[in-house]
Amino acid sequence: MFKITPKKNGLENVQGFSFNGTNVGFKDDEADVGFIRSETPCDISAVFTTNKFQAAPIVHFNSYDKDFKTNFLLVNSKNANAMTGAKGVEDIEAIFSTLSSKLELINPIMSSTGVIGYRLNQPKLISAFDKFDFKSRNSDMFSQSIMTTDSFKKELAYSVTLEDGSSFNIAAVCKGAGMINPSMATMLCFVITDADIPKSDMDEILLEATYESFNKISVDGDTSTNDTVMLLANQSSASYDKEAFSEAINMMMFELSQMILRDGEGSNKVVAFEVINAKNKEEARKVSMALSNSLLVKTALFGEDPNWGRIASTVGSCGVLCDEESLKIYYNDLLIYSCEYRELDKIREDKASIIMKKDSFRIICDLGVGKSSFTSYGCDLSYEYVKINAEYRT
Repeated sequence: MFKITPKKNGLENVQGFSFNGTNVGFKDDEADVGFIRSETPCDISAVFTTNKFQAAPIVHFNSYDKDFKTNFLLVNSKNANAMTGAKGVEDIEAIFSTLSSKLELINPIMSSTGVIGYRLNQPKLISAFDKFDFKSRNSDMFSQSIMTTDSFKKELAYSVTLEDGSSFNIAAVCKGAGMINPSMATMLCFVITDADIPKSDMDEILLEATYESFNKISVDGDTSTNDTVMLLANQSSASYDKEAFSEAINMMMFELSQMILRDGEGSNKVVAFEVINAKNKEEARKVSMALSNSLLVKTALFGEDPNWGRIASTVGSCGVLCDEESLKIYYNDLLIYSCEYRELDKIREDKASIIMKKDSFRIICDLGVGKSSFTSYGCDLSYEYVKINAEYRT
């Protein structure tokens, strides 16, 4: 048995790490460069974007040997350092070369978010090093340093107490809003822990937690070049239980992913797309993800249109085993479509309209052809947001 207790003040609950943020002029008046520093070399696991054009910080990370340890993470906002070629990696190395004269660095790593296609302003970023107190512990300032279009900071912390009375802590800071597709797009998440977790468990648990959280959400269907989820463990607490740690990080990352959806640009609702009784898990996933990504569905949600046509059309376009005779569609527990109820009567339409005005609800698609299920999460988008972004992308 174990107990998971939410804590305030984010990263500050985990001992053995320091962190802060400062402003160097990338933003007007908020922190735009930050760091996480470990007192001792710590193990690190990471999951990155599936975009083929991975940003320079990811390329730099992957240049280290497998299972390397690190003691320093540098982050910046407003510049993604993506599509900058070999020079982008060289800029990172030059920045760390300068920092190494002030601080002992062991395999330092970097993460960036912002505009694609511009090299880092080295002098401006390096100016942060004279402003940092590398022993400070300010979770709020670090959270600010990675925010771009976010309207609120996203941080969580848990204390986990085991049956023998020992405990460990886990905390995370996340950013993300807009351009979120189930490949972790345009989001960064940094998790730190003092748990005595083996590196092999870190890799396994982080991948599963990412799959069950950030890889199940969609804002507008795009995938970024910089998506990053990192777990850093300094093993300073000498306490660990795999089941407890797995549950804690899954809870944490799922809640952070829901924060991202609630903060999605142009969105007002968070909707669960639950596909049940599919032929197999892969087909259930395919339909669910198609629904959470569909701009036609998103705009229908924004317009609070209870008509099931766009839902059914998306299901039928997925190339999975399904049939209009076996399909059933529900909004929460309200049956919207079945072969017996193809047209919405006034009573059900009014009930559906009430559901669609809620901040969150479920759309359930029962394919009726098997026993597998999958749930993803999406949000609504205004017609104006979709139109503007479509024009921008072309």
